[in-house]
Amino acid sequence: MTAIKHALQRDIFTPNDERLLGIVNVCKAGKKKKNCFLCATVTTERPVQVKVVKVKKSDKGDFYKRQQMWELRDLTVVDAKDASKENPEFDLHFEKVYKWLASSTAEKNSFISCIWKLNQRYLRKKLEFVNVSSQLLEESVPSGESQSVAGGDEDALEEYQELSTREEQDIESMMEMCEFAVSNAEAFAEKLFKELQVLDGANIQSIMASEKQVNILMQLLDEALAEVDTIEGKLSSYEEMLQSVKDQMDQISQSNRLIQISNTNNGKLLDEIQFLVNYMDLSKGHIRALQEGDLTSPRGIEACISASEALLQCMNVALRPGHEQLAAVNQQQKLFAELRDTFARRLTNHLNNVFVHQGHDQSSTLSQNTAELSLPKHSPLHRDLLRYAKLMEWLKNTHREKYEGLSRTYVDYMNRLYEREIKDFFEVAKIKMAGTSKEAKGKFATLPRKESALKQETESLHGSSGKLTGSTSSLNKLTVQGSNSRRSQSSSLLDMGNMSASDLDVADRTKFDKIFEQVLSELEPLCLAEQDFISKFFKLQQHQTVLPPLAQPETEEVDGSVPSRVPPQADHRHSVSSEKDLVRLMMNKIFQSIEPELNSLIALGDKIDSFHSLYMLVKMSHHVWTAENVDPASFLSTTLGNVLVTVKRNFDKCISGQIKQMEEVKISKKSKVGILPFVTRFEEFAELAETIFRNAERRGDLDKAYVKLIRAVFMNVEKVASESQKTPRDVVMMENFHHIFSTLSRLKISCLDAERREAKHKYTDHLQSYVINSLGQPLEKLNHFFEGVEARVAQGVREEEVSYQLAFNKQELRKVIKEYPGKEVKKGLDNLYKKVDKHLCEEESLLQVVWHSMQDEFIRQYKHFEGLIGRCYPGSGITMEFTIQDMLEYFSSIAQSH
Repeated sequence: MTAIKHALQRDIFTPNDERLLGIVNVCKAGKKKKNCFLCATVTTERPVQVKVVKVKKSDKGDFYKRQQMWELRDLTVVDAKDASKENPEFDLHFEKVYKWLASSTAEKNSFISCIWKLNQRYLRKKLEFVNVSSQLLEESVPSGESQSVAGGDEDALEEYQELSTREEQDIESMMEMCEFAVSNAEAFAEKLFKELQVLDGANIQSIMASEKQVNILMQLLDEALAEVDTIEGKLSSYEEMLQSVKDQMDQISQSNRLIQISNTNNGKLLDEIQFLVNYMDLSKGHIRALQEGDLTSPRGIEACISASEALLQCMNVALRPGHEQLAAVNQQQKLFAELRDTFARRLTNHLNNVFVHQGHDQSSTLSQNTAELSLPKHSPLHRDLLRYAKLMEWLKNTHREKYEGLSRTYVDYMNRLYEREIKDFFEVAKIKMAGTSKEAKGKFATLPRKESALKQETESLHGSSGKLTGSTSSLNKLTVQGSNSRRSQSSSLLDMGNMSASDLDVADRTKFDKIFEQVLSELEPLCLAEQDFISKFFKLQQHQTVLPPLAQPETEEVDGSVPSRVPPQADHRHSVSSEKDLVRLMMNKIFQSIEPELNSLIALGDKIDSFHSLYMLVKMSHHVWTAENVDPASFLSTTLGNVLVTVKRNFDKCISGQIKQMEEVKISKKSKVGILPFVTRFEEFAELAETIFRNAERRGDLDKAYVKLIRAVFMNVEKVASESQKTPRDVVMMENFHHIFSTLSRLKISCLDAERREAKHKYTDHLQSYVINSLGQPLEKLNHFFEGVEARVAQGVREEEVSYQLAFNKQELRKVIKEYPGKEVKKGLDNLYKKVDKHLCEEESLLQVVWHSMQDEFIRQYKHFEGLIGRCYPGSGITMEFTIQDMLEYFSSIAQSH
């Protein structure tokens, strides 16, 4: 280690003007052992800097290099892990904790001792040594402490005084007068003692000779004492006079202090009075406005708002300790409470009357909108009521019970009003959906309704506490409620449910789409306007936690007022965590009829035409997406989202219904199959869906439906083809898959690219199969002959030796060829054309395609037969009795003749 220390000092620290004082060989604890050295160094220049340097041996050589460096002043804790046992581990806490494992405990202790000494000598900072033996620290006590230990001896030495120069000269002259001063110290001391006695005697005699002077001195002392007594008497009289003055000054000071205290108290009293007058005094104008202010005129409302704000400020003033005991303060608080209750009662009664009055005016205009598909606008009502928004905020802060009562009253009344409007609106929408003809309108208008339901609706609309129960139901429900004598009047509407999609043209569906869009477009601004009004009127914009009016808490602590007691309501036990939830809760109660009415309208549209679910899915998805972009948790987005679930369910039902129709299809056993009905319906569905879902948000739902439908179409086409008796299986597969391929190619539905290729493959395969199977009929014997030739060749017979086989010699070949002259071949092809014509349907126009494929196949067989003749019967001169040109003329003439 000494050699390493010298090497490190020479190579690393000396060039940097540093001295190496401590070193320890370490590696990082808990990791792969890579040894390095921790060095404690100080700079040779002042101010001295103390550092801890991590030195690592280079991987490429034997030299060392610095890897990391820390200032000792940044060190906060040295943790030796264990003070009682030998443990080579220790931690150094710099900006983070570094864990080290020393090569030995002795090296670790030596390094920690060095750190202690350097800190005590150069830094003297508060460095915490944890789990370090006290003996280790005692051994390294700095030099300053050892100097303090020897301080007692130094104090003793400081008492010794060195002789002055004159004293040294006197001693030397005295010792020269006595020769034996050095040789006989005792004799020299005896001589000095005798001389000292002589001097003492002379001193005593001198003192006795001066007795007269002493007596004179004593007499002077006595006179001085008498003079002192005189002065003391005068001082006593002066002290008595000063004491009298002091008493008078104390009295004056006490009087001044009492005057100052009185002035201070008067100032504080004035401040308190000014505070109470400024903050607890309500002007007569404000009192008059609260008691009898006009709540109908804009000026009166403004005066009431100012007065209510002033009253709230007076009630919410933070009283100082002791103010509650003042009779005037109690009287003012009682006055404020009376004014608050009086104005709250006046405001509540007035707003209740406004709700009823405005509602009656609104209900009188309902008949004006019954003929048109539009909802009445409530903006005049909202505009009139918003003038009272600040008063509602005041009521919310001061009288929660009445605020909640007004909220319930508004919600209940608007619920009845909106339910009536929405019911009439949806009735008009259903009439327009059912048809614009006078007959349809008349039949729909005469749908029976029970007298009790009408009476119930009338009472609930004009009553104060009743609820509207006669909500609009579906057409089926209305029909069931009618008597048997009137059931025939609505039969035409019920029959609409049995109409197929083919009975309605595109114009009818477009008309339905416009009606449905208009319904949603009317409902959306209505809900948004009402929600915006509720937020502004009831001051529910903030997102702080409050107790909702509809939740009915038993007690409520109102700012600046005593707790008010609210009677519990069993009907409303909702826990609403924010004012945003409260708005949604009020909207749910006001517009509770929207969702069932929308579901009823959707059911009617789906019953008229199941394809209407496509229109409704696109429109409803768009409106839900728009509403969620504005506010995902709003009433509108929640309600439309719920209805969208119903629409999606109807859409899925429409797809399932089409698949079920495919599975239940029955074909005639006496007529040819042709294009299957469900293939045509799929084409109609795809064309309509592509038109409707262009740029729609719910394209993924349509793609999933496409996959389900096309799989069902494929499966059921194969099923019908297998069951077909009149038409060959290959023809059914070929025609229907050709139709499917044409449809998918024309519409370019990206999600069905794989199915389009599969349809083309099936169409091609079954076309080839049908051609091959059909062409075996005209040249049957020739086919059998050459199949036998190929079988012999396959068995190992050489091609040129086949003619020596008895059954396949040249005579047999000529005999078979003679049975198929050109005339017979043309006759057979003509019969084949007629047969193919009977098999194929006219819709697909595949006859010429099939006929051309047969021509190609026939020519291929002809060339194959000629090849076999040339290889197996070489030099025989045997040829077919018709040529390829003859065949082309046969096929062409047959196609033109038909």
